[in-house]
Amino acid sequence: MKRIAIFPGSFDPITKGHENILLRALPLFDEVIIAIGINSSKQSYFTLEQRENWIKQVFANEPKVRVETYTGLTINFCKKVGANYILRGLRTSTDFEFENLIAQNNKVMAPEIESVFMIPVSELSAINSTVVRDIIRNGGDPTPFIPASIKIEK
Repeated sequence: MKRIAIFPGSFDPITKGHENILLRALPLFDEVIIAIGINSSKQSYFTLEQRENWIKQVFANEPKVRVETYTGLTINFCKKVGANYILRGLRTSTDFEFENLIAQNNKVMAPEIESVFMIPVSELSAINSTVVRDIIRNGGDPTPFIPASIKIEK
């Protein structure tokens, strides 16, 4: 059986933390689908097209990575694409509490799909998209927090 993982998120924008988790997870899976979730009740800062293009740019040389978008439950998207793993990064104990609840509920809905948690390297553990968006909104330089190949002009 092919080991396919979904790495879900808004990636608004993708950060060095996301990049690091995915690169470290690649040896574990045959394919990783970076799944950009579309939540109609949330307003994204960057367009879906920008986010998709940035992710494709960052992982252009990784044949095991592809980018897709989805709406609805992540677990249903997993079933649709034949994924048997959900990859999530855990920066803090708060992340763990939240992700643990989701993973337990996902296990009830789809016992065949496993959640896999990875802890970021320490120097990237404080980076998250919300903070990066605030830096950008307020005219700061986001380059220490985003992959080198991305140029954000906002």
